Amino acid sequence: MMDSNKNFWEKRYEENRTGWDIGEISTPLKNYIDQLQDQDLKILIPGGGNSYEAEYLFQNGFKNVHVVDIASQPLQNLKNRVPDFPESQLHHENFFSHQENYDLILEQTFFCALQPKIRASYAEKVSELLEENGKIAGILFNFEFTNDGPPFGGSKDEYLTYFSPYFKIDIFEECYNSIPPRQGKELFFKFSKKPEA
Repeated sequence: MMDSNKNFWEKRYEENRTGWDIGEISTPLKNYIDQLQDQDLKILIPGGGNSYEAEYLFQNGFKNVHVVDIASQPLQNLKNRVPDFPESQLHHENFFSHQENYDLILEQTFFCALQPKIRASYAEKVSELLEENGKIAGILFNFEFTNDGPPFGGSKDEYLTYFSPYFKIDIFEECYNSIPPRQGKELFFKFSKKPEA
């Protein structure tokens, strides 16, 4: 399963079929990052792709940024753009096999690439990777796609069923600052990990 998935994504990058990639950091995430005070945060971007978010964080003083991706090409693309980015913080592996702990996880178009049947496992895994007071923040699509995916769409109510068991819902609202093609189609969220019982 993992190998075929890996090959699928490698092929998408090789053929430049990356329609989700807007070529820069998305406005909602940029605005969120600009509000972060603590540059010592250990941050993970799962399924990071070309990782404009990691590039932006790194160039703005956040040096403990990690990217995990099943495809090697986007990690190499990031390294080519930001030669100083530490190799040890680029993880070429399956997100669900990743083992480290983080203060913050940033979600940008990874969740929507996952088969809906493993969304509950994603919520559980991010909770497991986060430190006790950790947070996950990012963007989720707020509509159903007409094709079979990926990407896969969804709704706020559906997403809450996955995240509510593990997280306190701090913010979950329609993005006011999406890029024009995504206006009205994105939700910004920030969830705090619930204390373990």
